[in-house]
Amino acid sequence: MSPPLNPVIVIPARLASTRLPGKPLADIHGEAMIVHVWRRAVAAGVGPVVVACGDREIADVIEAAGGRAVMTRPDHPSGSDRVFEAVEAVDPEGRHDIVVNLQGDAPDLRSSEIKAVIAPFNDNAVEIATIAAPITSDSERHDPNVVKVEVAVSDGAMQGRALNFSRAAVLSGDGPLYHHIGLYAFRRAALARFIALPEGVLERRERLEQLRALEAQMRIDVALIDRIPLEVNTPADLEHARAVLQPRRPS
Repeated sequence: MSPPLNPVIVIPARLASTRLPGKPLADIHGEAMIVHVWRRAVAAGVGPVVVACGDREIADVIEAAGGRAVMTRPDHPSGSDRVFEAVEAVDPEGRHDIVVNLQGDAPDLRSSEIKAVIAPFNDNAVEIATIAAPITSDSERHDPNVVKVEVAVSDGAMQGRALNFSRAAVLSGDGPLYHHIGLYAFRRAALARFIALPEGVLERRERLEQLRALEAQMRIDVALIDRIPLEVNTPADLEHARAVLQPRRPS
């Protein structure tokens, strides 16, 4: 029997954003978006939560809310690199064997969805895990901003192995297509290996860093969920988040 998993959640955040500058600090009902995400992560009860900050302003709002923030280099090329720096700083002994990389622009993630990304590690061969939901609209199927994952899922199963990621509509014939959701979990050693890999050929072409792992023959498994969580990338997304999320009740 495998030993119990000991996850840690790390939320990478920086102020630089092309489409929505200052995104982590965007106000949603009186609190910064990054605080909403942090609260969702804590509520999931998966493990301790750390916000990996590229800017002091983000750390200040997290610490004011009672959370733990870690300052990281501002010039990391990806969120995965920022997550690795933070987890090495807070856990140099390597007690946490699973590292969850939770994006700071997903303020309506449910606890069940955060927990779902841990489930694939019941298989010792899985190095990286992520989540996806069925695509139900034709517009999503052909939208290059929607990343699709080609996943081998047996009938009735709720997870399977990722074979490809693409901005194009992958797979022909009858059957579902899956919308990839950018929530990842790594075995600790797999995260260290991943960030040390050179940029992949397909990664460069599709602008999807998970293709770097597949090119290196790392195993990624996908857990299926039943909806596509809100992701805030534009001012319109932010207004939608304000309309969808409920104001937090005073404690």
